[in-house]
Parts: sequence; structure tokens; C-alpha cells
Amino acid sequence: MAISFSLSSTSPLSLSSNPSRPLTSTPRPAPARCSLTAAASPKSRLLSLIADQDLGLKTQRDPEALSSIIAAIDDMAALGRDTVTTDGSLLSATWRLLWTTEKEQLFIIENARWFGTAAGDVLQVIDVDRRVLNNVITFPPDGVFFVRSTIEIASKQRVNFRFTSAVLRGKNWEVPLPPFGQGWFESVYIDDEIRVVKDIRGDYLIVDHASYDWKE
Repeated sequence: MAISFSLSSTSPLSLSSNPSRPLTSTPRPAPARCSLTAAASPKSRLLSLIADQDLGLKTQRDPEALSSIIAAIDDMAALGRDTVTTDGSLLSATWRLLWTTEKEQLFIIENARWFGTAAGDVLQVIDVDRRVLNNVITFPPDGVFFVRSTIEIASKQRVNFRFTSAVLRGKNWEVPLPPFGQGWFESVYIDDEIRVVKDIRGDYLIVDHASYDWKE
């Protein structure tokens, strides 16, 4: 799901705030690497392929890796075909980014140094019952940028969304940003560990369950 916004050139250079969970500057954990064998499951193969891709930053410059990952995603979509992935008991969660092709998110992740920090966890927080979704990029130790959206379940795998507001938050300051856009995403595979997503623009997203619940 792409995030559209504008940043003022006068934005503070040091991000620090008080989100509900203290953020740390520890390196982003990568998914466990799995050995690729002929008997490897589609899920194991996918996780192995993205394990060293730095959330997708390296994949942008490696067409061969991108092709292999997309093929593995297609295998996962085949496994998830005809399953319901939009049920709140499955979809409602704080999801942590493992890999994506979304250029806007990757741009922010790669250029967080402009704000004197580095990106931490990148999250997608979904609450089906409340019909809300937050896209979140954390900036350790305390900063956060998040985009609020409303959602509507459209089918057994598709969710429609509309951006409503965005905030870049630091210590004792907060900058509202005007996001715009709407679209849909499809969770083509989901289990109790990971979710695999395609969206309206042809981008891909792979996330796992975060070990905590993010709150504004």
C-alpha cells in the first residue's frame, strides 16, 4: 500500500516522541534464513529469498532476485487460493514489514538519515472491527511517522482503503501531513506467522506478526 505525502523542508532534523512502545536503535531483525532444497516448502523458500534483501532495498537493484521472489509469492498465492484472509481473527494485528516493493516506503527507510536517525520497525496495524489501518514507520529511539486509513472488506481476500491523515511526530512537536489516495490490497496468503500481500499498483508486501501491539 503506497503512502503519498509531502515533507516540509523546515521539518526538525531530530525525531523523538512518546509512542506507546519505546523504540530501540537495534538493527531490524531479519526473517530466519532457510536452506533451499528441492523439498523446501513454498513458505520456507520465500522467507529464505527475502532474508538478505534488507526489507527490499537490495531487491530494487537486483532484477533476478525480484523475479525469484515474485515467483515464490505466486506459489504462496496458489496455496492461499480460495481461502478467506480478511476475517478479523486473522487480519487484525500489528504486522511487521519483512520485504516490499513499495518505492515510497523504501525511500523513507533508505533516507531516514536525513533526520539524524535510522528507520526501525515498519508496521501495518489493522483493526477489522474498527475499520482502521495505520501504516507506521518508526525512527528509534522514539520518533514515528504514521498514516491513518479507513478500510472496508470487499471480498474474501480484498480490502479497500482510503487515506485520511498522516503525522510525523517528534519530541514535543508534531507535523500533520496531507496524505491522499485510495485503493485496495489483497492478502493472498495468511497464517499464524506471516501474510503475503499484492496491491492495486502491482506492489508486493510480506509481513509477519510483530511481538507487540502498536498504539498511537
